[in-house]
Amino acid sequence: MLVVTTDELPGYLIRRVVGQVIGICARTYNPFTEGVRTLWGDPNPAIAEVLARWRQEAVDNMITGAQKKGANAVVAMRFDHREVTTAWVEICAYGTAVVIADRAAVEREEQDRHREQERRDRERQEHERREREREQPALPAA
Repeated sequence: MLVVTTDELPGYLIRRVVGQVIGICARTYNPFTEGVRTLWGDPNPAIAEVLARWRQEAVDNMITGAQKKGANAVVAMRFDHREVTTAWVEICAYGTAVVIADRAAVEREEQDRHREQERRDRERQEHERREREREQPALPAA
């Protein structure tokens, strides 16, 4: 699934807006159980990885929600967080779930449909011309 922070996707067409999707990750403020601090109270040297993992969990939950709604992309994705209680924090990823299609493929399909319609129109016109010729009485020879 394609997830972007932009409102548009160069090279793609947004065929349908499915709606808002949200992914949530709840964590405690306990820095020891969450891996933010070591047992000695020092900052965990891998804190950036821990924080990134939490954000990715929120994004993964958002993607799951988008897929359940039938989307194949999320645009305008953002992060937010808030204190739920004095012991818990919520990390939220949200965006707009959409159905996208490759722009070049859509343009090719439209050209193919246009060519097919032109072919049908020519066949119909040729058929109508033959019908008119058949309906006209033959002129007597001079």
